[in-house]
Amino acid sequence: MSAAASSVVPLEARTVIDPDIWADPYPFYERLRQEHPVWLVPGLDLAFVATHELIVDALRRIDDFSNHLDVLLITDDDGKPALFRTDQFGEGTTTLATADPPEHTVHRSVVFPELVAKRMEAMRPEIEAFIDEQFAAARSQGDRVEWAYTVAHPVPARVIGRLIGLPDEDWPNVMKWALHGGLLLAGFITRESIAAVTEETIGAGGFLFEKLIEAGEDPGDDLVGVCAKAVANGDLDVTHAIGTLTVLLGAGGESTASLIGNAVRMLADNPALQEQIRSDHSLLENFIEEAVRLESPFRGHYRQVKRDCELGGVSLKAGTTAFLLWSSANRDPAEYDRPDEVVLDRRIPRSHLAFGRGIHHCVGAPLARLETLCSLERLLQESSWFTLADDDPPRWEKSVFVRRHEHLPLDVTWN
Repeated sequence: MSAAASSVVPLEARTVIDPDIWADPYPFYERLRQEHPVWLVPGLDLAFVATHELIVDALRRIDDFSNHLDVLLITDDDGKPALFRTDQFGEGTTTLATADPPEHTVHRSVVFPELVAKRMEAMRPEIEAFIDEQFAAARSQGDRVEWAYTVAHPVPARVIGRLIGLPDEDWPNVMKWALHGGLLLAGFITRESIAAVTEETIGAGGFLFEKLIEAGEDPGDDLVGVCAKAVANGDLDVTHAIGTLTVLLGAGGESTASLIGNAVRMLADNPALQEQIRSDHSLLENFIEEAVRLESPFRGHYRQVKRDCELGGVSLKAGTTAFLLWSSANRDPAEYDRPDEVVLDRRIPRSHLAFGRGIHHCVGAPLARLETLCSLERLLQESSWFTLADDDPPRWEKSVFVRRHEHLPLDVTWN
């Protein structure tokens, strides 16, 4: 075991909400892979799954592991980790990303053709126009740019808002809602603050409901129009239509904001890599795959154990919540050569689990890649160099669930 891994605090229940661990989770992941590939968290019906092999095994076993989001990790009033049942939120929590077949098949079939086949590459001019506006805002800041809230967060919010069919002027609310949803999954939310976060989520749902009703009168070719048609045809009920739009809003905004920030931070922090990419922009696509592998936007996703079973020789009782750690699997040395390094010529660059796998592979992954590619191309074209600010360190969002910067200041030499 490495010195870094051996210095991790003892594996206790409080480990799962230790902010220092989640600020740099990779020694923790290494220890789990080596000592406890399936770790039963003491005192909780919660298991962390850390190796690539066992996560893929769980993904294949849909009769044992449900995608339903029945339980969330939270911080209890006494400061200890606890589990919170999502049925307290009411209906609509089992939609698209959190649904099982056959419901998942129906939900995905409604949005997938529109999201991927028709609209993805066609949106490139719109994406570039949004990037133009956000880069104008970035340049107006001078040589010190707050990248997260100037580019990384607004661009995906504007793109997913346009894709869904929301008014352009509402994109600040879209960004707030997109990033706000992750708070419920962060693990650090308390019972006391759940009500306030839920109220904000309800507000987003009410807004989407109004747009769905409006679209029902004259449905367009955007996603709210597609969902309105599905409701009219009886393929979706209103609750699941709103849930589907809410999931797409959150996932599309959160994951891409994370990726655009993480990729730029990696280039800013590695001069040799930045120089290599500047010299050959054809390396960008493979670099993006390495960025999403090394700093997976979603650290993992929950699964519910449907029946008593075993995983990796560990007995799991029905009702246990399993947290599949994509970000650990993506650095598993049993699966990847030089797992902690950027390797631009990997044989299969998209073999990672950062966008999930199988029936729950992220439908918006091509869009996230495209937005990140356009953003990086523009930054490299408009600057001669950028680095992390020496006197203002970046900060990660405090979360078990996402790997996103809440603050990312850059020193930029503009062309």
